[in-house]
Amino acid sequence: MTNKILRKNKRNIPWFERVMALLATLNFILVLFNLTYTHWRDFYFRYFPELTEIYDPIKGIEPHRDTQKYLNTVNKLKTTVVQTSLNSSEVSRILEYLQTQSTEMINTDPFAIAEKSGTLEKIKNRMRDHIPSAEDSAQVAFEVFWSPAYLNSQGFNSELEWFEDEIAPLIAKNYYRTLGENGEYISYFWRIDLPFMIIFFVEYLARTYWISRQFKTFTFKDAMLWRWYDVFLFIPFWRWLRVIPVSIRLDQNELVDVERVRNRAIRTILTNFAQELTEIVIVQTINQLQNAIHSGELSQQIIEGSQRKYIDLNNINEIEAIATRLVQATVYHVLPKLQPNIEELLQYSLEAALKESSLYKQFKNVPGWQNISHKMTEQLVDQLSQLAADSPQKMYEAVKEAMEDPVGTELSNRLVNQFTHLLGEELQQEQSIAEIESLLVDFLEEFKINYVQKVDSDHYEQVLAETQQLRRITEGQSQS
Repeated sequence: MTNKILRKNKRNIPWFERVMALLATLNFILVLFNLTYTHWRDFYFRYFPELTEIYDPIKGIEPHRDTQKYLNTVNKLKTTVVQTSLNSSEVSRILEYLQTQSTEMINTDPFAIAEKSGTLEKIKNRMRDHIPSAEDSAQVAFEVFWSPAYLNSQGFNSELEWFEDEIAPLIAKNYYRTLGENGEYISYFWRIDLPFMIIFFVEYLARTYWISRQFKTFTFKDAMLWRWYDVFLFIPFWRWLRVIPVSIRLDQNELVDVERVRNRAIRTILTNFAQELTEIVIVQTINQLQNAIHSGELSQQIIEGSQRKYIDLNNINEIEAIATRLVQATVYHVLPKLQPNIEELLQYSLEAALKESSLYKQFKNVPGWQNISHKMTEQLVDQLSQLAADSPQKMYEAVKEAMEDPVGTELSNRLVNQFTHLLGEELQQEQSIAEIESLLVDFLEEFKINYVQKVDSDHYEQVLAETQQLRRITEGQSQS
């Protein structure tokens, strides 16, 4: 919103500023075209041949002598066949020469200097596919193709038309680049770039002088640093860095909203970086915990107290305080409310255990035994304890069966749910939750100071290698 308001408040941008911004943009487009020309030359050669005729000399590109001679020989063959005949002695000599040239082209690879060896492989594959009896040999395929017998049997015009459609364009794309004394390819792009460089250099000096005159506290050197990014517009190397001043100028003159593009680029980078960064942080944190456990520092802090140099911010053992608070809440507030549930489950368990005792079996046929009151069950607890001492295994099995039957399961689940509910209500009390939160914050702060901030002393490369290993294991499991 603030940027939009600032943009609306801009008024009367000088036409000179806009012209220079557009001129810088044009120069940068030419720079990109020059940097990518050889990569896209095949596309230009096919669809814009006039462009390659103009720009090839600027990049020091010229037709390769061997491949151009090959195409000239093919043109000579067409002319000679028209003037004489396919079976003439002169045509036979030209066909033999084409066979020799084909062998030399395969063996010497004149496409290598233009980094187009793949084009030669494409030519060889097409010729092998076209000649069924080539025995998987491109050299044999060319020898068969440039023979009078084959051209007579298949038709000279149709075969030559296939060659000009499938093979000749690939050969024509090959070129030779001139090398300079420094071992680099010759390029005359500086001749195009020089007028732009002069214009931007003069503009830079004029701006520097104007800034130094407008602001009295600015020296000429300070004024030069004010527009430091404009230097990339007139240095003859690292031309791709001109994207910096071009972007700034377009944004300042409201020609392009660079901020949106910048935010999208930053968001993309952060998205790709976030996963790796998160993994490194998690692995580092786990490593710190493992080191604290292995060294015994964490157990000393939790169990034995501070037996070493440990930075304590408030002289309180937060783990002990939190555990004490939970125990107090459970004993004084939760368990009294759970007493009916505990008694109900205990009574059911006792009755189930009594059913397995010999005493119960002796009295179960007594009339009215099923209506004995609850107090009678309580009086049998002592006898049940004696029974458990005499036959603990039988007692354990009886209680286990009582807890696993539907009634026992329902009672135990009800007890657990009620305990969780009541403990949660107790901890949600304003005083309790505030106390626990304060203790947790203090504990995390002390842990950060004593353990996590040791990250700088660890080997980052080791953590990164471990992160990459875990990622490979995870990816392997997901693929399987």
